[in-house]
Amino acid sequence: MRLMSIANSEKKDLVPCQSPKVEVDWKTGSMKVHIIKAHPEPTSFNAALAETAAFTVAQLGHTVVTSDLYALNFEAVAGPHDFKLGREDKEVFRLDREQTFAHELGTTSPDIKAEQAKVASADLVIFHYPMWWFMPPGILKGWFDRVFTRGFAYLPGRKYDSGLMHGKTAMVVVTTGTDADTYAPDGIDGALLDVMWPVHNGILRYTGFEVVVPFVVHAPGQKSESDRAAVLCEYADALRRIEGRPRLFFHGAEDYGENERLLPHVEPRSGFQHRIQ
Repeated sequence: MRLMSIANSEKKDLVPCQSPKVEVDWKTGSMKVHIIKAHPEPTSFNAALAETAAFTVAQLGHTVVTSDLYALNFEAVAGPHDFKLGREDKEVFRLDREQTFAHELGTTSPDIKAEQAKVASADLVIFHYPMWWFMPPGILKGWFDRVFTRGFAYLPGRKYDSGLMHGKTAMVVVTTGTDADTYAPDGIDGALLDVMWPVHNGILRYTGFEVVVPFVVHAPGQKSESDRAAVLCEYADALRRIEGRPRLFFHGAEDYGENERLLPHVEPRSGFQHRIQ
């Protein structure tokens, strides 16, 4: 298991970059940003990235709300306990149907409602997490399971282009325990964007987000203090230029047939999809 954390003694260089090196392309004070932290160690480099995001966004005059999932001790397991105020079907539990039922009746669990309110008010949502077993930590996966409910984030016929998060932007900021070579297309771990497809496409794009190219820091524990400080400044600069940062490409609904497969004349461009040989 490739876990990544940085010891307390290594945190002394983790000061948010305060000297803009690039022209800001956000309209000052016009954005609401939700920053999500999913790392159990407050002194980790991943946490420093989240702190840098909060500092930079606030410095630009935007509204910032945060969700530190470990500090919140967020319940990561979705199940019948989420529906104490009533069930549509008391005999057979189906998560999607109970989520829709609760959303329509206004009986969604309060801790879920609190997180949904943050997402609903945000123009930009930034997820910070370490890569564990090629996936986000379980606490963040559980956050998606419980917060991105059917009725709130998607509905039958309201996904991808028409997902209920349409009009919002999302970006993933991830740290890995190994260097960039392992996540190269011919690397032993596989191409990084392919590894991240379940989050980028299966969660964010599925619910309607426009998805920004991720900010990735490979093996921060192997970097020098000055290099880690430089990465924080690079990240701050990337946030200042978020409007111009490239977006990930996803095929639109017009590229698919009734069977939800790419039309014969459409060349797969997502990077992950391909033709069957």
